[in-house]
Amino acid sequence: MNLVQVTGFKLQVAGYENALNPELGTRNPKRVIMDPKGLSKMANRPIKTGKLDLGLLSKILEKYTLVDPRVVVGPKIGEDAAVIDGGKGNYWVFTADPITFTTEEIGYYGVVVNLNDIATRGATPKWFLATLLFPEQGTDVGFIKKIFRQIHDACRQFGVSFVGGHTEITPGISKVILSGHMIGEVKKGRLVTTSGARPGDLLLLIKGVCIEGTSIIAREKEPELLRRGIPLSLIKRAKRFMFNPGIEVLQASRIACDSVRVHAMHDPTEGGLVNGIVEMALASDNEIETDLDRVFVYEESRVLCQAFGLDPLGVIASGALLLTISPLDLSKLQKALERASIPAQVIGKIRKGKARVFATGTGKGRREIKPFDRDEILKIYE
Repeated sequence: MNLVQVTGFKLQVAGYENALNPELGTRNPKRVIMDPKGLSKMANRPIKTGKLDLGLLSKILEKYTLVDPRVVVGPKIGEDAAVIDGGKGNYWVFTADPITFTTEEIGYYGVVVNLNDIATRGATPKWFLATLLFPEQGTDVGFIKKIFRQIHDACRQFGVSFVGGHTEITPGISKVILSGHMIGEVKKGRLVTTSGARPGDLLLLIKGVCIEGTSIIAREKEPELLRRGIPLSLIKRAKRFMFNPGIEVLQASRIACDSVRVHAMHDPTEGGLVNGIVEMALASDNEIETDLDRVFVYEESRVLCQAFGLDPLGVIASGALLLTISPLDLSKLQKALERASIPAQVIGKIRKGKARVFATGTGKGRREIKPFDRDEILKIYE
């Protein structure tokens, strides 16, 4: 697989306003100003497929979240996992993520996307639970066993225990749905959050984009890609993207945390790299400037996204890792990642200022960007 630079993709503009949460000691998105009046008007509007609008989600979390004193990190825009004080020098880390875009290798996907959220806390994933909803049509014992085997194999690969969940045949659905839950542990001195980004930090992209989206497109749309003239050899390589370069970030996060002091990490998923960077700005209450000419897109990703008219910067991006460090630690981290043959690139810098993102590059000058309102990959299903 080859890496190419991304150019010429359309981005959008908006503003944000965040506040400090003194109780948790972390910067917490208090308000997302995309369209303040428009949020109230959303009440009776249909909601698009995909993640909730960041402004709407922020309002809901503000109103309905309950926390107790042991909650170190609760539900906040951009934070990948909750953190609970487990006593005795450890934090427990909790996350939940469903798999809804694809059914092929769904067991592996379910384990890894949840494992990634634990990894971005600098934590070790330990225990996995899964709720599996199977459709009435097309489900037999062999299919159920296949998915359990995928979960078992993935857990064994990453040293995770599969400890429970729920399984049923569900009316009204057309494909299997997996909702995963992962629990991990981290020493209190090694906890990393999305909100930890500091002014002056460098923003690094580990691996490239859009790894997960590339695999999904190849697996879900092979006949159509062949009709569009995409070589079968490229489609086969793209299908393997979930394993190589891989949708997991556990190895990269461990290397980073063992090598230098990582201030913030984030796992860009739905909405792709752009949404991931915006979420980091919101969580840390800082301005981020990113050079899009320094963002790498795999050649296979570029070809498949182009076939469906997708912007790879907005395609689901598991496998990539965003992190911030002091410039003084850059050389040490780069050498550690190079030894493991993991590519990394500085793509931006954290600045003191309003929680927003400015982009340069692609020949368009400096401009403010906003998140995609839905993941670009949803277009392949339309």
